[in-house]
Amino acid sequence: MDALIQLGLFATLLGLGFFFGRRAEAKHYQSIFAREDELRQIVVSTDRFPPIEFMNHNAALVSGNVVISVDYFKRVSAGLRALVGGRIRSYETLLDRARREALLRMQEQARITGAEAIINTKFETSRVSGNNNKGIGSIEVLAYGTALSPKAIPPKALETSAITL
Repeated sequence: MDALIQLGLFATLLGLGFFFGRRAEAKHYQSIFAREDELRQIVVSTDRFPPIEFMNHNAALVSGNVVISVDYFKRVSAGLRALVGGRIRSYETLLDRARREALLRMQEQARITGAEAIINTKFETSRVSGNNNKGIGSIEVLAYGTALSPKAIPPKALETSAITL
């Protein structure tokens, strides 16, 4: 009888983890898609040097950081997959969401500075352990790069360049 209760509790937690995890993931992806469309005008590149049209721009470091937790269903399904080997798709979506979210946060920071482009983009990924280092509890992704924003024209230069009729 005790084993049936434990099995029922496990199945309930697994079902709840699947349902709420899928729901949260779908909402997060909707948010990601909307913000990617909104920030599409900011060019993001891994090139170390700016294109010629950005040579006279100001440069500033921008970054975006996110920590995303693994839900119960992903943890159990990854554990089962580890028994037989192969791709762990549940963790792949976790990494995809984290990478895209960190990139979006970096772009949002660049937009605040008035940047038109981000070059030399890099990613750092780390695992935040859970269960006393027996598995992944959360994943952290940091995106950083050099934001390029147009130099402000000094007011004096605007006055002298005005054409008078």
